[in-house]
Amino acid sequence: MASHSDTLVVFFGATAGANGGKLGSDEREIILLVWQIVDLHEKKVGKLHRCLVKPDTLELTEQCKEETGLTLDELIKAEPLDQVLQQFQQSVSSEVKCLGRNTCTLCVINPLVIRQALHPEASKKNLVLPECFFSFVDVRKEFQKCCPNAGPVQKLTLTSMLEYVGLPAVSEQLTGVREVRSMVESVLCILAEPYNHKFTCVETVKYKFESGTCKTEPVDSETVIRARGLPWQSSDQDIARFFKGLNIAKGGVALCLNAQGRRNGEALVRFVNSEHRDLALERHKHHMGSRYIEVYKATGEEFLKIAGGTSNEVAQFLSKENQVIIRMRGLPFTATPQEVLSFLGPDSPVTDGAEGLLFVKYPDGRPTGDAFVLFSCEEYAQNALKKHKQILGKRYIELFRSTAAEVQQVLNRYMSTPLISTLPPSPIMPVPVLATPPFLPSASSSRDCVRLRGLPYTAGIEDILEFMGDHTVDIKPHGVHMVLNQQGRPSGDAFIQMKSPDKAFMVAQKCHKKTMKDRYVEVFQCSTEEMSIVLMGGTLNRSGLSPPPCKLPCLSPPTAYTAFPTPPAILSEAALYQPPLLAAPRPPQTTTHSPHTLAYYPPHPHLYMNMNMNYTAYYPSPPVSPSTVGYFAAPPGAVAAAVAAQSHPHPHPATAPVLSQPGALVRMQGLPYNTGVKDILSFFQGYQLQPDAVLILYNFSGQCSGEALVTFPSEEIARRAVSEHSNHHFYGQQVHLVLCN
Repeated sequence: MASHSDTLVVFFGATAGANGGKLGSDEREIILLVWQIVDLHEKKVGKLHRCLVKPDTLELTEQCKEETGLTLDELIKAEPLDQVLQQFQQSVSSEVKCLGRNTCTLCVINPLVIRQALHPEASKKNLVLPECFFSFVDVRKEFQKCCPNAGPVQKLTLTSMLEYVGLPAVSEQLTGVREVRSMVESVLCILAEPYNHKFTCVETVKYKFESGTCKTEPVDSETVIRARGLPWQSSDQDIARFFKGLNIAKGGVALCLNAQGRRNGEALVRFVNSEHRDLALERHKHHMGSRYIEVYKATGEEFLKIAGGTSNEVAQFLSKENQVIIRMRGLPFTATPQEVLSFLGPDSPVTDGAEGLLFVKYPDGRPTGDAFVLFSCEEYAQNALKKHKQILGKRYIELFRSTAAEVQQVLNRYMSTPLISTLPPSPIMPVPVLATPPFLPSASSSRDCVRLRGLPYTAGIEDILEFMGDHTVDIKPHGVHMVLNQQGRPSGDAFIQMKSPDKAFMVAQKCHKKTMKDRYVEVFQCSTEEMSIVLMGGTLNRSGLSPPPCKLPCLSPPTAYTAFPTPPAILSEAALYQPPLLAAPRPPQTTTHSPHTLAYYPPHPHLYMNMNMNYTAYYPSPPVSPSTVGYFAAPPGAVAAAVAAQSHPHPHPATAPVLSQPGALVRMQGLPYNTGVKDILSFFQGYQLQPDAVLILYNFSGQCSGEALVTFPSEEIARRAVSEHSNHHFYGQQVHLVLCN
């Protein structure tokens, strides 16, 4: 502490970009460090040191050149930051020892050099800073305590402080030397009569982020920010590292989850005071790896909604201090604490044994297959993470880093899930359904669309058109579809309809990984069918299409889609996953478009608005973002049974639901929950099935239900498949096959 320190190290730094009040706001590297020691007892000063620092990026802004007078030729000959810091440590230790003193404290004119420049840069370069850089005094605050009439701290400058005590300004021309000597003059002045000042106002930088629970007491909105654009795999420690140099409140990082329970790339962060929050806002569009992070103001209510409010069981689980939290997903429903402890093994002992396990359950006590585990140190947690996708029983288990806020969110979501008995009857076929929203084009396998992923959140349609360049002439009218998240903000994804597959191919080739607003954008060719399913809330990844959960996404802007005609609704994959807003359909309308059609809803403004009011967020589903949405269990085989019901006579053949493919349908039951289309095709090897013949069924939370529908070319082939493969083992589980028609 400065009040007990023997010496002050008067310290100054400059960067290759903005300096002064904006120092560190542009992520520029440090290029100059200057320091000088002051003996607080003898009131003597040591040797002045001025060291240039060679940045990794040899570039200086014009403002920097003008303010510092430095050139690139000088910096090229300098040492890198790690070596300069080592030189600083050695010289300070040596001088303090020569003075016969034991301790020292940094003294700065502006804390930005410590909080916004030195700590963030050292964190990015994985440098270990000397201990003295974790506490310092601000000479302006100390001076203001001695001379309260000198003016507010924010307006104090070195020149005004010297002028107030009647000392002349330092005439030195060299940047850094001038500032350090001015600070030394001010320090010596307030140490002497009549002030006899003692340096007691010490500011600290936290060594590490403290995880923990958030109390439900009110949170000051002036201390909270929202960070957007975070990598999916980011943990609370990664976010704390991004804000290194600023003090985050204990348990002050809350990762946000989307409607499906997956991390949505946002976090709410609570700082110890408004001063640190304001400095955090200056890191808007600073980088975490290759991604830039957007930083905005948020409210205390938003933070508490994500991080606060929990049960006694969760509070007790999280009450242990400084624990590393790991989330386990995919546990067998019969798994016991002892089986989980044995799975983790002796290399990753759980804190307090079974008490360090928290199984996530539904309100009726049924297990969800999720659990949280506490480890006392990083080493044990790392050993546990090595067991990612290893087998427990007959299931592979996924392990992820987690946070206290995520524990609370997941438990709150599951415990607020209605019991199955309270759900209305599931609106399953043969109730007429709408295959696609009326503002989307009819589904087609023609790959005449492109998907843009990784768009800046501020990007609009005009930015996309500029990004497309000469290819904009090949876009269909009203062919740009922005995907919004659950809060109605851009998700970073968009779909564009091109005039032909060739045009879509050219765009994907020419524009892939082009830059838009300092962010590279991925461009992929896709089909209208794939676009439609994704826009309805499904996902599209390397494993293929995953049908959407029960709600619809919101598309922007609504007026952009009214030009599309509403096609007859042929039953497709998307139709099997109808949204609850169609639970009370209008009377069927007759149509003559096709003998194989469903009754559909005619275009209507009211229905159009309802569909946009009830939506879910569309986000990619990476392996590091496990689903935590409540599970609304449909009756076993309900969807397949509804499809099978087509074989019975229908009172209105013109409106009877039919499959979009001819052939015989087989229902598969008892599939592992991670089953993919390729796995099923491999199971039926020799039957020459195509991928579009397989339809994996999902429950209302978007998770695999353990069932699938497979269309065979004829009933004879389907019967042979049932006879040969029913009750055979499929990746360790016995699969039952039923002929539906």
